[in-house]
Amino acid sequence: MYESFFGLQEAPFTLTPNTHFFLKSETHQQGLEMLLVALRNKEGFIKISGEVGTGKTLLCRKLLNALDDSCITAYIPNPHFSVESLYGILADELAASLKSEPEDEWGHAQYNSTDEKHVLALQRINEYLIQFASKGKQVVLIIDEAQSMPEETIEALRLLTNLETESEKLLQVVLFGQPELDVMLSKKHLRQLQQRITFQHQIKPLERSDIEHYISHRMLLAGYTGGRLFEAKAITLLTRASGGVPRLVNVLCHKALMSAYGQGSRLVQGKHMKAAIRDTESIKRSFWQRLPWQMALLFVYAGLGLTETGLIL
Repeated sequence: MYESFFGLQEAPFTLTPNTHFFLKSETHQQGLEMLLVALRNKEGFIKISGEVGTGKTLLCRKLLNALDDSCITAYIPNPHFSVESLYGILADELAASLKSEPEDEWGHAQYNSTDEKHVLALQRINEYLIQFASKGKQVVLIIDEAQSMPEETIEALRLLTNLETESEKLLQVVLFGQPELDVMLSKKHLRQLQQRITFQHQIKPLERSDIEHYISHRMLLAGYTGGRLFEAKAITLLTRASGGVPRLVNVLCHKALMSAYGQGSRLVQGKHMKAAIRDTESIKRSFWQRLPWQMALLFVYAGLGLTETGLIL
């Protein structure tokens, strides 16, 4: 819509996690470097956590692109499923099939309990992992949105990391999740898995200087060659409203550009950013959540026309 007006070749603030726009901010670069080092050391469990919209999925895709041919990766974007499904998906990724069950000479399955199915699944997965290890291949299981996993499936992950030779782990597991994942893993009955997480990193919101760099970086990659596009006041409003969350930064910048384009302005001003903030419901909710309760109460009093003593202003 506004791309040609601002001399852009593509939209710079889409919500799709596009690694082309990956910014090496301190928090994201530290996370990526930690992941690569941990995987080189063949650690069993690695965890990346962060609030909604802070760039976990983008970092996950960046990691997938950074791994070379020596790694066999299994990527699960939505892990809300049973233990059987987890084992089945991993087996499929390893070119194994859990559909055919071994039969005895009379054509009957040799097992009929869930536990026996799990044991067989682990045996098959272990066979494939050993084959990959003999070829010098490292197998990495990457799970996004890990906070949505049922607890029994989380526990099954621990059993997977028990698969090892005398010298090394056969499977590395990388968990990407929201803070709810940390809460779940802190439960007493999951402490064995928590203790196996040797490397972890929390993605933090962007600071104001990071946001300015973030905007310039995306505009440049989108083809912008002009001068300053967002005035300082607009950046200040953006920083406060977004809380440094990249997804919210994208939403507000996109809307602010639309507002400036609609008014024929080649500079995104404070009024354009204010219009973007007013038009974004999620910004209003997150603003109230971040507001200290004393200040929030003051706003309520002001809205009712009351002072602290209850008198009409």
